[in-house]
Amino acid sequence: MGTKGRSERSDESELALFLDMLMAERGAAAKTIEAYTSDLSEFLAFLSTKRKTARDASADNVRAYLAQLSRKGLAPTSRARKLSAMRQFFRFLLAEGIRADDPCSAIDSPKLGRPLPKLLSLAEVESLLETAAQGVEQAGEGVAKRRALRLYALLETLYATGLRVSELIGLPRGVLVSDDQVMTIKGKGGRERLVPLNDSARKAVADHLAALAADEAQGRARSPWLFPSGGGGQHLTRQRFGQELKALAIAVGIEPSRVSPHVLRHAFASHLLERGADLRTVQQLLGHADISTTQIYTHVIEERLRRLVEQHHPLAQVHLTKRS
Repeated sequence: MGTKGRSERSDESELALFLDMLMAERGAAAKTIEAYTSDLSEFLAFLSTKRKTARDASADNVRAYLAQLSRKGLAPTSRARKLSAMRQFFRFLLAEGIRADDPCSAIDSPKLGRPLPKLLSLAEVESLLETAAQGVEQAGEGVAKRRALRLYALLETLYATGLRVSELIGLPRGVLVSDDQVMTIKGKGGRERLVPLNDSARKAVADHLAALAADEAQGRARSPWLFPSGGGGQHLTRQRFGQELKALAIAVGIEPSRVSPHVLRHAFASHLLERGADLRTVQQLLGHADISTTQIYTHVIEERLRRLVEQHHPLAQVHLTKRS
């Protein structure tokens, strides 16, 4: 039997030992075993083309394999998953004394980057607000009216402030008592920040509060929350708010998976930046402790700057004239 045949049998044996360990010691599920088998078999096949085995593969071999996956267009997340499988395999071989080192120890995981948030256009947000306002006008009296007023007030407040959903639904009833133009928000880590409220949001909240007061005059128990649940004893849940938003999205004609409280928070930040707000201001309004968290929106600034150059730079105007 040739050297290649012996090395393939060696790799198959070591892979089988590793998979047995996953099942016996870690109780790995069948799908997990299947994924490891696929990922590691592909890697071992690559090593075979380089006349290498799992016993003598080097860090350069691992890097070459990852580079090949990258050239083939495999996503960073998929490459990271394959590298994770290889790490665990080599650690097993090291623990079993089959290898004296771990070639993956010096390998950095592929940079995954931060995915851009889902975004709604200004027109889409305006449609959501207009439809929610129409819902208030079209609702009858009683529970239907209260829910329509609450949803509209929630939506106006969220888009006006960019609050986290937990901050929004947890607002106390008296948050606007001392000043109806600014809210003091206690965010993550107990940090407080001031958030301004625009005219339309203040009006929506005032109408919502008037409806609550009218109910209380009829004997309903007063709730300590600005946005109480149906029973009034607790604040509205994020799940219920999310459901109402998705129902509103369907009414507008927007794919409901694109609409959530968090997406509207992103819309608030992105639309501010599009209109010239600086990143530090948006950071403060969002309650981000670190500016690096807010920098996820820098693509918005870059696009705005590109449009400014195209519209106002003399040379850009020349090129645009030539193209038209």
